[in-house]
Amino acid sequence: MTLTNHVDQTIFTKAVDVLKWRNIGPHRGGRVVAVAGDPKEPMTFYFGACAGGVWKTTDGGTYWQNISDGFFKTAAVGAIAVADSDPNVIYVGMGEACIRGNVSHGDGVYKSSDGGKTWIHLGLEDTRHISRIRVHPQDPDCVYVAAFGHAFGSNSERGVFRSMDGGKTWSHVLFRNEQSGAADLSMDPNNPRTLFASLWEAQRSPWNLTSGGPGSSIYKSTDSGETWTDITDSPGLPKGIKGRIGLAISPARSDRVWALVEAVDGALFRSDNGGASWIRLSEEKGLRARAWYYSHIFADPQDAETLYVLNVRAFKSLDGGRTFTQVATPHGDNHDLWIDPRNPQRMIEGNDGGACVSFNGGATWSTIYNQPTAQFYHVAVDNQYPYRVYGTQQDNTAISVPSQSYKGAIQWNDCYTVGSSESGHIAVRPDNPNIVYSGAIGSAPGGGGVLLRYDHTTGQVRIITVWPEMYYGWGAKDAKYRFQWTFPIVISPHDPKILYAAANIAFRSTDDGTNWEPISPDLTRNDMTKMEPS
Repeated sequence: MTLTNHVDQTIFTKAVDVLKWRNIGPHRGGRVVAVAGDPKEPMTFYFGACAGGVWKTTDGGTYWQNISDGFFKTAAVGAIAVADSDPNVIYVGMGEACIRGNVSHGDGVYKSSDGGKTWIHLGLEDTRHISRIRVHPQDPDCVYVAAFGHAFGSNSERGVFRSMDGGKTWSHVLFRNEQSGAADLSMDPNNPRTLFASLWEAQRSPWNLTSGGPGSSIYKSTDSGETWTDITDSPGLPKGIKGRIGLAISPARSDRVWALVEAVDGALFRSDNGGASWIRLSEEKGLRARAWYYSHIFADPQDAETLYVLNVRAFKSLDGGRTFTQVATPHGDNHDLWIDPRNPQRMIEGNDGGACVSFNGGATWSTIYNQPTAQFYHVAVDNQYPYRVYGTQQDNTAISVPSQSYKGAIQWNDCYTVGSSESGHIAVRPDNPNIVYSGAIGSAPGGGGVLLRYDHTTGQVRIITVWPEMYYGWGAKDAKYRFQWTFPIVISPHDPKILYAAANIAFRSTDDGTNWEPISPDLTRNDMTKMEPS
């Protein structure tokens, strides 16, 4: 950084510091991959947002309060655990381990000893992405951390870590190599000396994800993590390269363990002898859709036949994992589930729409429209007075929110969707704020590099996609045009009917998106080695 750039950044930082910020919404949740409940207070739950720190409710999910602001240096939460023997003790692992292309990293582990009122940092900064935390059921100072490590490269601070003094010091108890981190960790609550851990060899790049390798494996310890046995090749498990593996020990039957394995011949497997051998169970493809992103399984604490698997949809088995039915949740893309060990009807679930609480085993859930934790790819404002703010929210829709309301508070009915796009840029016509353009890849009507035109006057959503092509299942090199996940959209400052959009080349429309013409050559490096299927 040059001296000029440093001075400019300093001036900008000081200018931002004097601004007064206020929350204008929308009050619908964002992605949550970490949830927990207080085992002794039935109305108290916690969730960790992927972009908003830790939140707490003491009324069963009616109201949520952020309890980490001012203490945490990073915002993405990957794991959270409440000590069963002392619910005032809470451990939080930073950095989500569902390593999608826009994943946010963290800075280690935080701990609260007063129910979330204050927090201290416990180190492990270079773990970056923490997938699971387990606390000894009788000793709140005995804690295990499953760390994936760097998503975009190799590092040594990954695997399983253990502390016997409440996080003051850490022992690196399980490590395989610098390319493989811990994806899951399960502890037997009846015999906490027994643990199962899965390691995952995976690496992201800006253009690709490699999931699977020799480092993907299952380990078992029977001495509190002092030593580990590699049981990856136990009879019944698939041979060859494996990817991400989800694990769950049944608290109702300690010798029963489930493993959800990403592999060419992967499936859900179960062992009834502590991992010595396994049987192949459900072939339900919905359990393993995008296995590198999900592979989350949870055992009912009191019924050895009941199992939950979270994926795009949530699934429940009542016969030990042989068959499954779907469980309706308020939002798709389900990531984490905490079940009360004393009352399995009481639970909290995390998904891409937020966190929701159930007191009847998942038959009904609390709302996700009370959590200001939305993740936005891009925002824009219009020329109205008072002006409105527009944004494309991850795994939700594009939305318009007023900057203020005559009602004294901005309410949900003051907001409205402006198209189903989630990931692209968003632009508002300067001469007519009722016309909004937004883009997304694959998550809106039309799929592919979709571009939408929304007219608030009529409520019409019109697809004005530059090139109608679906991208799933293909490498970028096979596509006619290469649109980025967040491809840009710009309205001409001279003529609001002229639009520009860009893939690997730039396009222009002079008729409000009805027709498009290329106006540039390929502006990228056109490196075919970066365009293989992921």
